[in-house]
Amino acid sequence: MNTSNKLTIIYFITAFLVGIALFALNILVGSVHIPLREALQVIFNKDNSSALHVIIFDYRFPQAVTALLSGAALAVAGLMMQTLFRNPLADPSILGISSGAGLGVASVILVSGSLAVIPHWTALTITSSAFFGAVVVLAVITLLSRRLNSMVMLIIIGIMIAYLTGAITDILKYFSRKEEIHAFVIWGLGDFSAVGTSNLDFYTVTIIAGLLCGMLLSKTLNMLIIGESYAENLGLNIRRATAFTIAVSGFLTAVVTAFCGPIAFLGLAVPHLARFIFHSSNHIILTPASALIGADLALACNLIARLPGLEETLPINAVTALIGAPIVIYVIFRYRK
Repeated sequence: MNTSNKLTIIYFITAFLVGIALFALNILVGSVHIPLREALQVIFNKDNSSALHVIIFDYRFPQAVTALLSGAALAVAGLMMQTLFRNPLADPSILGISSGAGLGVASVILVSGSLAVIPHWTALTITSSAFFGAVVVLAVITLLSRRLNSMVMLIIIGIMIAYLTGAITDILKYFSRKEEIHAFVIWGLGDFSAVGTSNLDFYTVTIIAGLLCGMLLSKTLNMLIIGESYAENLGLNIRRATAFTIAVSGFLTAVVTAFCGPIAFLGLAVPHLARFIFHSSNHIILTPASALIGADLALACNLIARLPGLEETLPINAVTALIGAPIVIYVIFRYRK
């Protein structure tokens, strides 16, 4: 085993151990501090009536799992978009999928009335509407990708779709009441606690399925990155590969956005961190590396958002922007030539 392979294994083990530590901190740290010994007693105790059991298993554990899966999903989706469009500043929202989810939520919150108190069925309706809006945009983009030969044209269409859905959303906001606009703004700030125990199983299965599809596309992405003409000579169907890549990336983005809101910067910044740390352009390495680093970064952001002493949880998008924006600035200077 050469030095490069040894370093890669060390980086993977380190990222995995960091993830375990951050996951444990997400369970222990919060507005109510839980010592490790008491947490272990609660975890292995069958008594479900204690307050610490409720805090751990009904709130912190689902939130930590959601952050882990969401970070991994957005990072892999961002890596796929950057490779497909050969654009270091591409992210999962570049095709307007997040805007489609926003329009779906706006159509529920801004049209159905004030949601100052959101019952369970209304929260489920919001999630379903966000997913429906994202999937509609994803379907349109996927169909267009099979007809267009130019990635630039596809990006332009995605941006125009984002402008179109954003314009409709702004019109709905203009004719809405303050309470409705406030509820929509809160959704747009991002929240890893929205999945909860009731939807955690579904969320876990769908995200893992999408991540596995992303892993299977690693060889395809390796061929796409060397150029379409070379990929075609190797027997790759460019249109089919493009459509499938967009579908998988869009599916991961749609699921995360529907449940957690439009989480910014993770899909944009994490792939660059993975390339910088692992010193590789091989997607067989980069895809799982991005998933691990994305999970670690999302857990870190969720931990910062719930620091002890804060009366309310900070918006996830504010925390991800504080971490992701410097990385994006670095990328801009790196590729300025």
